[in-house]
Amino acid sequence: MKVALLGGSFNPPHVGHLMAATYVHATQGVDAVWLMPTFHHPFGKQLEPFEARVRMCEALCRETSGWLQTILVERELGGGGRTVDTLAYLVDRHPDTRFSLIIGSDILRDLPQWKDFDRIQRMAHVTVLYRAGYPAPDTVGPPLAEVSSTQVRDQLARGIEPSELVPSAVLQVARDEGLYGLRGPR
Repeated sequence: MKVALLGGSFNPPHVGHLMAATYVHATQGVDAVWLMPTFHHPFGKQLEPFEARVRMCEALCRETSGWLQTILVERELGGGGRTVDTLAYLVDRHPDTRFSLIIGSDILRDLPQWKDFDRIQRMAHVTVLYRAGYPAPDTVGPPLAEVSSTQVRDQLARGIEPSELVPSAVLQVARDEGLYGLRGPR
């Protein structure tokens, strides 16, 4: 089996995550894409509670026909969210699975801070998607939507509901949980 891993804070998940997963599933010969919400962010970002972000990811997965799934490996490990540790754990637990790791071209500048990136590349094929606004050599695909979780949170803080940037099922979970200042049913 071939699985592409898409990790992130998913704080909240948005259409850019869905587009990235859909593109990789449609073009890169993978059987599934697994979303891996970060349990503890390795660079200290403030996050909504893990379980709430998982529920939002699961809502995002319902937009697909089963090939997109949320896994709780980061919670199982309980560690600092280092990709190399998560990947080593998954490779050990799923010896018959070939993994690839999806990253956006916006992440390339952060790679020097990643622990053992050369080891990550030995355990999984790294697929670098072209994120709009971050051109880089050796990316695949067209530029993905210019959307970020930071942008979504900024809109929410200003009282603007980002219905063009976040799937409605994800926004409903955020409302139900009272996340990002959203309240009640819509």
